[in-house]
Amino acid sequence: MNGLISIASRCLLSSYFLQIPFLYKQIARVDGEVIGYFANHIMQSIIEYFNKPLLKVSLAFGAITGLLAFIFFLALYFVGVIPLGNHKVLDFGIHIILIAGACWYYRKYVGNGFLHLWEALTLGYVVNCVAAFINGWLIYLFITFVDPSIFTSYVAEMIQLLDAGKAQLIKDIQEPEFLKMYKDVQSMQPSVVIKDEVSKKMLMGIIPILVISLIFRKQDYGVFHPK
Repeated sequence: MNGLISIASRCLLSSYFLQIPFLYKQIARVDGEVIGYFANHIMQSIIEYFNKPLLKVSLAFGAITGLLAFIFFLALYFVGVIPLGNHKVLDFGIHIILIAGACWYYRKYVGNGFLHLWEALTLGYVVNCVAAFINGWLIYLFITFVDPSIFTSYVAEMIQLLDAGKAQLIKDIQEPEFLKMYKDVQSMQPSVVIKDEVSKKMLMGIIPILVISLIFRKQDYGVFHPK
């Protein structure tokens, strides 16, 4: 009797272990289907998100603005002007023109003649930010791999300005703060141009973008004329 039980037990265990590879395959198949479903769902969500006209127009104009601003940088470089610092600020005019162009384009071809204030503001800030980011990276790549002397000359010019205004700066901000600023300038790396470009352009763009948005805003309803 005990022998029969032992044989039956071994048979059950053998059949169980034989099913393990099959179970693993089934689990792997189910896991693959679940992962594939979620991956497809996430990809579809991303495509739908970037397929919105407001975002597509903003990104397109932002990319064009960034490329034009970089061309301005190259123009300064080829005429012998240090294309960083105060001279480069003039490229913000390109940002203003293209932000206005983005608002006009969206109102005419997407909004059917109408443009809400929030849409105009979104267009303006996204165009400005994308352009600054692209331009900053292009400048960084140029001064890192093409002509590093640009950044060296820029740092030397900044140190020269600090030396020229040393007496007044020490009087205004005290000597310890001046020395800290001096060391910060000396230790600057080329990558600082990316952060500098984005932060300055975002700060400079606050008022102009608001003005442009108010100019191009056109709604078919208002406070006294509800839709």
